[in-house]
Amino acid sequence: MYNYKMTVSYDGSNFRGWQKQGNTDNTIQGKLESIAGSLAETFGVGGEAVDVNGAGRTDAGVHAVGQTANFKLRKYAEASYVKEYFNKYLPEAIRVVAVEEADERFHARLCAVKKTYRYNIFVGEEMNVFLRKYAYFPDLKEKSLDLDAMRQAAERLVGIHDFSGFCTKVPKNKSAVRKIYSVNISESDLVKGLVTVEFCGNGFLYNQVRIMTGTLLEIGEGKRTAESIGDIFKANDRAMAGFTAPPYGLMLMSVEY
Repeated sequence: MYNYKMTVSYDGSNFRGWQKQGNTDNTIQGKLESIAGSLAETFGVGGEAVDVNGAGRTDAGVHAVGQTANFKLRKYAEASYVKEYFNKYLPEAIRVVAVEEADERFHARLCAVKKTYRYNIFVGEEMNVFLRKYAYFPDLKEKSLDLDAMRQAAERLVGIHDFSGFCTKVPKNKSAVRKIYSVNISESDLVKGLVTVEFCGNGFLYNQVRIMTGTLLEIGEGKRTAESIGDIFKANDRAMAGFTAPPYGLMLMSVEY
């Protein structure tokens, strides 16, 4: 078997998320697997499913700049041909930006050691129409956030913690402990009013990034204190954390191995 690692970018606005589903073919994984199956047929290896494994199962509406995936073929194909073949048949909202041959044991999700997600928040005076599908526009009384308070809270998220209180579904029979390497909050120099929150960790639970973002936003609005992060960790109770920020402001930026 020949294993191929590919980097995929997509605008998730009109898709039902990464993971394939039985009631729709409008998923990123579904689109990729359909084309991977067609590619196998061109080599005379048809009639069998080709699994495409993604590094992260992004939700409906979530975007990716650097999603990583892998799949296997029984017959060899040049990486450049594989990339060209996928992009020929993929919808414009999905692009394969790189393909390379990988070790047969490589698995996009299981081998990942670090993932970086970015959440975009727009707090400018006037709505930026070009960001409407790629940033969250919170309804603030004052068009500003206390970024210093948010940064103080973000420091409390860094490290090894049980993030049960920051996820929608705690995995059954699996640990909710994750390591956050960094949380960086910055203001864009290019787009006035755009605030980005970038999370880097060894893995994330279901909705964890969006709930951490919602919690930081509530701190930035003065609805809770930075110290409340510690209370959430102690309680491990989802109800203690902030709201789940909408999916369209979230982007998977990169995956490291």
